[in-house]
Amino acid sequence: MKVILHDLDQSYGKIIEANCDRMISADGKYAPCQGCFGCWTKHPAECQMKDKLQQVCREIGRADELVIVTKNLYGEYSPAVKNVLDRAIGTSTPFSTYRGRQMHHTLRYGKHDLWKVIVYGEITEPEKDTFRFRAERNAINDGYARSEVLFLQNLVELEGLL
Repeated sequence: MKVILHDLDQSYGKIIEANCDRMISADGKYAPCQGCFGCWTKHPAECQMKDKLQQVCREIGRADELVIVTKNLYGEYSPAVKNVLDRAIGTSTPFSTYRGRQMHHTLRYGKHDLWKVIVYGEITEPEKDTFRFRAERNAINDGYARSEVLFLQNLVELEGLL
C-alpha cells in the first residue's frame, strides 16, 4: 500500500489521490501529539485524541511505501508534517531490538519498502544534506528497506515523481 503524507493545499488533492492508496493531509486541523504514549501502551496504534489522526499509526504502519511531500524548513519537515509523524509513533512498540547493530523500537507492522521524501521550497546544500540524513535515519528507525529524497525547484514537477 502506498501512503502519501503532504502539506500542500487542496488544489493538489486530485493529483495526490490519483497516485496513492491513502492520502494524509497535514493541514493542521488536528491536535499535536501530547506525549502520553497511549498509542504505545493503552490502545496500541490508536491515538486517544478523537480527531482525523486517531488512526494515523495504522495507516502509516501498513504502508509499504510512504511518500512525504513537505516544504523545506531549515533542512527539516514542515511543522504540519512533523506533527503527523509525531502522532504516528505507535507504528512501533515501546520494546527495543537491534537492527543493523543499532538499538531501535520493535516494529508493530513489520518491515516496509520505501521512505520517500519530496522537498519543495528554497533549500541550501547543507539543508539538503540534513534532509538526506533525516530520511535515512527515519527509514531505518521505522523499518524501511531504503530511503530516497528528491528536491523540487517547482511544484509543477510533482506529478511525475509521486
